[in-house]
Amino acid sequence: MLIGVPKEIKNHEYRVGMTPESVSSAVAHGHSVMVQSDAGIGIGADDATYLKAGADIIADAADIFAAAEMIVKVKEPQAIERAMLRKNQILYTYLHLAPDPEQTKDLIASGAHCIAYETITDNHGALPLLKPMSQVAGRLSIQAGAYALEKSHGGLGVLLGGVPGVAPAKVVILGGGVVGFNAAQMAVGVQADVTILDTNPMTIESLSNHFGNTAKVIHSNAGIMRDYVLAADLVIGAVLVAGAAAPKLVTKDMLSQMKDGAVLVDVAIDQGGCFETSHATTHADPIYEIDGVVHYCVANMPGAVPRTSTYALNNATLPHLLAIADKGWKKALTDDQNLKNGLNVSGGKVTYEAVAEELGYDFISPDSVIS
Repeated sequence: MLIGVPKEIKNHEYRVGMTPESVSSAVAHGHSVMVQSDAGIGIGADDATYLKAGADIIADAADIFAAAEMIVKVKEPQAIERAMLRKNQILYTYLHLAPDPEQTKDLIASGAHCIAYETITDNHGALPLLKPMSQVAGRLSIQAGAYALEKSHGGLGVLLGGVPGVAPAKVVILGGGVVGFNAAQMAVGVQADVTILDTNPMTIESLSNHFGNTAKVIHSNAGIMRDYVLAADLVIGAVLVAGAAAPKLVTKDMLSQMKDGAVLVDVAIDQGGCFETSHATTHADPIYEIDGVVHYCVANMPGAVPRTSTYALNNATLPHLLAIADKGWKKALTDDQNLKNGLNVSGGKVTYEAVAEELGYDFISPDSVIS
C-alpha cells in the first residue's frame, strides 16, 4: 500500500503521523511511504532521517493526497486537507467529529473511509490510541494551569504548591479517567491541595487506593461539584464520553460565582468542552477571560511536546496501521472488532452511532459498509 504522511498544518502542531521508525516498519512490510518535506522537524527528524528510513520525500501535500491510498495524520484534517481527500481513500487520524459538523459534512462528501484513533477500543473497552495523548494532556493541564494562575496572565497569582507557611492552591479535577489520573499525579507532585470528582464507584475506589491521603477522591453529584468548583483556584475538565460531545459540567451561572482569577483548563475541548463558556483556543493565543475566570482551552495540547507525544502515539497507532496496510481496510476491520470501532465515516455514510446521534445523521453500521 502507498501511505502518505502530510505535514500537520493546525496552529502550532508539531507532531507527525509517522516517526522514522514507523516508516521503517511499514517499508519492512513491503509498503511505500511518502512523507512531506519537513513534516518531522518538530520531533527532531529531518528529511534525511526519513529518507534513511525508506520514505520518499514529497514537497507538496497536494501530491501526497493525490497519490496515497492511506493518509496518516495526527490532528483532524483541516478544510484545505478535506478538500483533497478522495473516494475510497483511507484516512487514519484523530477526528473528534461529534462537536465538528463542518468536518463531518466534508468527510461524508469525500467518500473516504475515515478511521478515528479516539474510538478504536481494546478488549477491555478502553481507548488505547486515545490513552497516550490523554496521559500527555493530563500532565500538561497542570503546567497550563500553573501558567494561567500567574498574575501576569490574569490568574490569582497563586503558586500551586504554596510555600512553608502559605496554603497551596486548591485544584479540582472533574473526572478520574486517564486525563484526571495523570493531572492528579502532577498536581500531587507539586504539593497542591487536590480533589478528584468522579461518579464511577470502581474508579473512586481505585483512585482512593492509589493516592491515599495525598488527594481527596469524592463521589460527585451536582451539588458537590458546584461547591468544590466555586472554592477552587484551578479546575481541570477531564471528562470523556467516547465519540460523543462532552457534557457541560460547569455552567455560566457557576462561573459567575467563582473567584476572580480562578482558572479553568478544559482538556475535553476536542469533544466540545465540558465548561459552558469554553471555546477552542490555540498555542499561539491559549487563554481568555470570562467573568474574571481564566480559560485555557487549547484543542491540541499534546502538540506542545511533539517529540514525546509523537513517539507515544506511534507506539499505539502503528500495529493498526500495519494491519490496514497489510490486509486492506475491509479485511483489517473485519478481523478486528476493536479496529472496526474506529470507523466513523465511510463511503459517504456515518458509521459511528454517537456521531450520527449528535449531528442528526442516519447511522449505518460498519458491517453494512464493509459488506
